[in-house]
Amino acid sequence: MALEVMTGFSGSYAPEDVTFLLKPIAMAATDVAAKEAAIQSGRRHYSEMIAPETIPDQDYLALYHAALARNGARLAQDVASLAARIAGQRPGGEIVLVSLARAGTPIGVLLARTLRAWGHRASHYSISIIRDRGLDRVALAHIAARHDPRDAVFVDGWTGKGAIAGELRASLAARSHGFAAELAVIADPAGQADFAATDDDYLIASGLLNGIVSGLVSRSVLNDEVVGSGDFHACVTYPHYAHADLSRAFVDAIAPLAAAAAPRPVADHTGRRAALMAGCEDMVQALLARAGTRDRNRIKPGIAEATRALLRRMPERLLVRDPQDADVAHLLHLAVAHRIPVEPLGESSHYRAVAIIRGLGNEA
Repeated sequence: MALEVMTGFSGSYAPEDVTFLLKPIAMAATDVAAKEAAIQSGRRHYSEMIAPETIPDQDYLALYHAALARNGARLAQDVASLAARIAGQRPGGEIVLVSLARAGTPIGVLLARTLRAWGHRASHYSISIIRDRGLDRVALAHIAARHDPRDAVFVDGWTGKGAIAGELRASLAARSHGFAAELAVIADPAGQADFAATDDDYLIASGLLNGIVSGLVSRSVLNDEVVGSGDFHACVTYPHYAHADLSRAFVDAIAPLAAAAAPRPVADHTGRRAALMAGCEDMVQALLARAGTRDRNRIKPGIAEATRALLRRMPERLLVRDPQDADVAHLLHLAVAHRIPVEPLGESSHYRAVAIIRGLGNEA
């Protein structure tokens, strides 16, 4: 993987698929328990550290491939529908996709490939956004110097409870560099995106994995020791996992299906957003009470957010709506492996799964 610090790099994707506007660094991983203690005590922000990443075992990878086979056609249809909605807002012009690293990156690649297959001009960048720290403004300036910010749309895979969507809006409230906080996602159960292909909390296969489905790139890092005033936010790369990389295989499997799909109409779903947002907030408040905490960051709603919590945090419990649902099979696998209790979420929940992070007694 060729790495160019201030001009971007493509990770393990083809160069035309994406330009990561991140600064590759070397950083030792922080043990999960030590990382959790540092975060909850307030001594370190989560973005200052990186948890260890490993290659999943064969049983877990089999669950990934099963999810891809089961839900791949649905994802392709949703990608096509979202691509058509984005293109419809920018007739005849360039489309600048700005995916939010790293969960948004595979979706951005799929959207870019689909739009180009349909004859549109599309550029795709992946940039960092960090809760409580905002968007990478150096990366925004880099894009603004090369494209009209009015042609840009921000892309993510899904919404959990809306923390990143809120961070995007806050970062661009003053229209930094001329960008508007327009967010497009595949699945928006929280009602926080401007438009989405669905509000169903379904399993997007890329959500099961970390770097090996995201260009062999880590979650972004913002640490004064490695990020200077003129630098992009940082990342760690994993070229030593190239033998297990599924990044190109994932987009290669979905992109032709998306290009051939007949798009469904995608509205801005403003009529649904209020109800979705209210439902999400009611659930979060109920789970805060259930967990005996005031820390919203310990509640991780949605299949993908729960997955990330089980892969790189210290959950105290996993809640699932239906343990027979194939879309939560990988979560149950992880719960058994890590000895995490599984509890019912409730049949009426709009979400299929929620993880609650273990409290370490450090709340103010």
